[in-house]
Amino acid sequence: MLKIKAPKTSRGLAVLCARTADEKISKDIVIMNLKKIENPPADYFIISTCDSEAQMRAIVDSLILKCKELGLQKPRIEGYEVCQWVLIDFFDVVMHLMLPNVRQFYNLERLWGDAQFLRLNDEGKARVIKNLDLKWN
Repeated sequence: MLKIKAPKTSRGLAVLCARTADEKISKDIVIMNLKKIENPPADYFIISTCDSEAQMRAIVDSLILKCKELGLQKPRIEGYEVCQWVLIDFFDVVMHLMLPNVRQFYNLERLWGDAQFLRLNDEGKARVIKNLDLKWN
């Protein structure tokens, strides 16, 4: 497990969110840098596929605990009760946890295709990727 410090930037917060999902064995984690898009809804989106409602809840609970430990403001959370698509909103950073069929249906990566796509490497750092290799793209 990587030691995590309180993020100082929205990119750092996005990486913290992605690492949290990765620790809970989430799949196809993508960080989308939306800063260069005209009128973006946030600086970063993190999109992750979860296999179950329990996995989704574990990621949310872990992220809330990390926020408390690091002194970060608690995010707004939508969809936790149903757990088909959970949205964790930090304002500048928005994390989307989705079941596979929901992620495929909404395909946010295609909708926000002008974004810069990043993935975590083995050291837990975000690196730009050129081709998004999701099964349904």
